[in-house]
Amino acid sequence: MQRLRLDLDPLRETLLLTLQAKALDAKTPDPILGDAHSVGIAEEIDYDFAKLKLKPSLVCGTALRAKKLDEAVRAFVADHPDAVVLDLGCGLDTRVLRCDPPAGVDWYDVDFPDIVDLRPRFLPDRSLCIGADLTEGGWLDPLPRDRPAMIVAEGLLPFLPGDTFQRMIRDLTAHFATGELAINGYTRFAAWSMKYHPTIKAIGITAAQGFDDPHTPETWNAGLVMLEEQLLVGAPEVAHFPQPLRAATRLMSHSTALSRQGTRVLRYRFS
Repeated sequence: MQRLRLDLDPLRETLLLTLQAKALDAKTPDPILGDAHSVGIAEEIDYDFAKLKLKPSLVCGTALRAKKLDEAVRAFVADHPDAVVLDLGCGLDTRVLRCDPPAGVDWYDVDFPDIVDLRPRFLPDRSLCIGADLTEGGWLDPLPRDRPAMIVAEGLLPFLPGDTFQRMIRDLTAHFATGELAINGYTRFAAWSMKYHPTIKAIGITAAQGFDDPHTPETWNAGLVMLEEQLLVGAPEVAHFPQPLRAATRLMSHSTALSRQGTRVLRYRFS
């Protein structure tokens, strides 16, 4: 099969960053996420992945946050076999395959229309795709309102301008009767410093926002109550990190303030 060349603007190009990070993790002898599907997808795309300059910290952090978000989804659908799952800003991620939800779950992969149009080329038909600009309203209207919802937003927060992310979350929690929100949280410093990261500089985008206190989303008037803050520098999977990244990560874990500058996964409930 001929490799596909993608014509993507800088924002959309970030999907290749996360795709390649998961593919590189899967190729290691001792992977954290082990997403072999990402390897196959990356190999079908005609793109100079070397220009992304992916370092072990980004590869390991991306794989670990995806694993923890997958675990949150699996736990939710195990308790709610009739759930609705929304994977926001899904790109070419294979979460639906990794989580393998039961037949009673309706899974929606949501991204820009031109991105979700790509998914059938690379992924089997395991989800319903919604093409939408998440900064605009109306795309939620056709979705059921009376079923518990699991909302996942991986890597999305810093790239939505202004208060767009908060407004989107308010719309989501107003639409669904009950559910959970799982995100990887960025502090303000982490979001600000992303624009100086070699990978982000290579793509040419400017990250926008973050928050320090994990309780901040409870102030968004979205009915959110924090369930959990996972500071992933303390996760057992850090044992899979290569040295010297493993030692540096374990050193960070002794400080909550420093730990929050690394990868963290936040879970909230709403009703």
